Amino acid sequence: MNISEVAKKTGLTAKSVRLYEEKGLIAAPVRSGNGYRQYNQSHVDDLLLIARCKSVGFSLDECKAMLALANNPQRTSHAVKEKAQLKLEQVSRKLEELTLIKQQLEEWVNECPGDENSECPIIDNLKGHCCQHSLAASSDG
Repeated sequence: MNISEVAKKTGLTAKSVRLYEEKGLIAAPVRSGNGYRQYNQSHVDDLLLIARCKSVGFSLDECKAMLALANNPQRTSHAVKEKAQLKLEQVSRKLEELTLIKQQLEEWVNECPGDENSECPIIDNLKGHCCQHSLAASSDG
């Protein structure tokens, strides 16, 4: 099948398919007489795995590692779970950070009158002039 068919089956763009080939995530497809890439079901399966890994936050390197596990008949579910557990922990930490950011922004927005005056508690906080619960101060320690 050609790249547009693969893109349609996987929900990826042709550009992404070529990138994953270039980065060595998928095996290079054979070339037809006219030079077009010819993909098979194995490529589609690998690309679907990559797309799903990306959709839950795995980096390209992490996708490559998951793909290696997926294609290794000697893999253990323990090894796969370990990688997923690590990603879950990273996502949980990121959510905690984002929650703190959200709380800080909500506080600033609530403090700011949003009127026509030039005085602005948001700017004051960003400059460190009135840091009651500054995010920067809480994340430094």
